[in-house]
Amino acid sequence: MVSAGTANAATFGRFYVAGCGMPSTPVDMWTRWGNYKTVIALDGLRATNDSSGWRHETRIQRIADSGVNVIQPVGGLASFYTDWDAASPGNKVKYRYRWTCRLNTIINELDARGLAVGPREKYALMGISMGGNAAMIYGAYHRKRISHVFSMSGFLNPSAPTMREAVRLALIDAGMAAGVGPFSADSMWGPPWGKRWVTNDAVVQLPRMRGMHIRVGAASGVWGRYNTDAIGSIKGTPLEVFSLAQTRTFEVAAAISGVRITTDYPAVGTHQWGYWQDMVFNAKRSGWFRD
Repeated sequence: MVSAGTANAATFGRFYVAGCGMPSTPVDMWTRWGNYKTVIALDGLRATNDSSGWRHETRIQRIADSGVNVIQPVGGLASFYTDWDAASPGNKVKYRYRWTCRLNTIINELDARGLAVGPREKYALMGISMGGNAAMIYGAYHRKRISHVFSMSGFLNPSAPTMREAVRLALIDAGMAAGVGPFSADSMWGPPWGKRWVTNDAVVQLPRMRGMHIRVGAASGVWGRYNTDAIGSIKGTPLEVFSLAQTRTFEVAAAISGVRITTDYPAVGTHQWGYWQDMVFNAKRSGWFRD
């Protein structure tokens, strides 16, 4: 379905993609003829099946009115937007997540709709938290289709000491909170010593991104104007401090490797949508989405 817009405003549409052994995925899009870039926005760990957190909680679709088409895949609860080794035992999600395959399918559909705009006809890919590392890794392995990657408050070094355990606990918690039962990190990337933890680590795979438009951001953990929910803010503060440390690790690795990146480190902010919205608007104002 597509809604009508004014001559200068973007139009909204939703389409569905199937295949990859998963149920169909809705994809929301805000597009305008003449825009210079298309960005795909990935959700966080607690993604829902009705619409993206980006649509629930932000207004980033407004950048489609002035140059950048916005694409929001729906779903992906605790998936890390990756192809899993197997379905999680004891979980109500009985199929194997294959989100790398699903992103391939979404990009093919965007191609068919003429949304590979810009001189290089490649896409920007960005994500928050869980989706931050996913955006970097998908881009690293799909350079023919992705030119820009952007992680906001991402956990970019999942193979680092203690991170495998942290991811394991996060997947259990997300599944239980959603009422589908625990997700298994072993079903995702194998046991903690498995090589897939390294192949899906943005810090380790940084050399694959050389020459791309790379951007990372994370806030300080200090409360600010978006911290109106005390419980959410208390939970979000340590997550943001942790993601800031991981993002700084990525920045240092990029400097050592001579890989050029841009950064956004606001002095105030926690692991919450308002701050991520601001990061997107900052990237747009800086011209980062342009080839």
